[in-house]
Amino acid sequence: MSTKQQKIETFDPSQPGLADATIYGLPFTAEESEIIVVPVPWEVTVSYGAGASEGPEAILEASYQVDLLHQNYPELWKLGIYFDEAPAHWQEQSAQYKTLAQPIIEALENGEDLADHPTLQESLNTINQVCDTLHKEVEAKVADWMSKGKRVVLLGGDHSTPLGYYKAVAKQHDSFGILHFDAHMDLRDAYEGFTYSHASIMFNTLKLPQVEKIVQVGIRDFCEQEVDVVKASGRVLVHTDADLKKDEFEGMSWKVKCDQIIASLPQKVVISFDIDALLPWYCPNTGTPVPGGLTFEQATYLITRLSETNKEMIGMDLVEVAPGEDDWDGNVGARLLFHMCGAFAKSQGLAVGKELTFEK
Repeated sequence: MSTKQQKIETFDPSQPGLADATIYGLPFTAEESEIIVVPVPWEVTVSYGAGASEGPEAILEASYQVDLLHQNYPELWKLGIYFDEAPAHWQEQSAQYKTLAQPIIEALENGEDLADHPTLQESLNTINQVCDTLHKEVEAKVADWMSKGKRVVLLGGDHSTPLGYYKAVAKQHDSFGILHFDAHMDLRDAYEGFTYSHASIMFNTLKLPQVEKIVQVGIRDFCEQEVDVVKASGRVLVHTDADLKKDEFEGMSWKVKCDQIIASLPQKVVISFDIDALLPWYCPNTGTPVPGGLTFEQATYLITRLSETNKEMIGMDLVEVAPGEDDWDGNVGARLLFHMCGAFAKSQGLAVGKELTFEK
């Protein structure tokens, strides 16, 4: 019997998770785990609410209270989910360069031209370079885990963090789509001067030729420039929250809508989930909350439904979870992440167990 099998035999999933173990209190090493969670505690370019860099740690702490018998994926825990260690300099640089970014943001919000402020322009150039370096480091870390046969999930941090992840995926897959849950389109070109702004992630992602299509769900905040990008690219399909609710109010079931969304996706799919796609009561401390949004169950139903099709999930990221004084945001994030890992594993053909049903 292998060491992992021995751990499965002796571990009691009905008891609280082991606080000195990896995420969800699981006893497995990285080598024994099928899924690796790569945390990226980074939020340099945030211009409104802060805290996303603390999201990975908040989710990790909340994960120990998640019951492991998932209704859809009851044997998920046996596969192993391992929480990787982020390099210490990521969080240190995030704090350092976030402070450097604030005077730039303030100057631009006051209508000033950075050409009149050479020091601020120099700071902007430095920040863009540091962010570029981060993406290269994330890409290398993700690629290393993928080369070992692991399924990798990225955990932000703000929504700028998955760019290196997408680049690593693009080196393994010639063509794929992104199912993008978000309140925002994130299609701004160098928002507030920052090439790698959290509001520019999908604009930058469209530069990857391997990204065949981006299907956005839950959108309810956007600008004219972003609409122009949608119309010009021909690679972005938008389901605004208003349109989703209109279909619902006029009699379309969520199942039918989900099937329409899934049908529009390419064969291979990465899920990018900004927590503010959900109704704000699920994520009250996220950086840029917007009224409206999806319920937790709507989001997980769509993800589950996708995992049941012949389309292949090849990656996932969860971003913009920001903890408050209580543990609510981390709690929601930990449970959403667990569900996403289950769907990812099922789509990859891993044994997650038969869905639990109860007589009515």
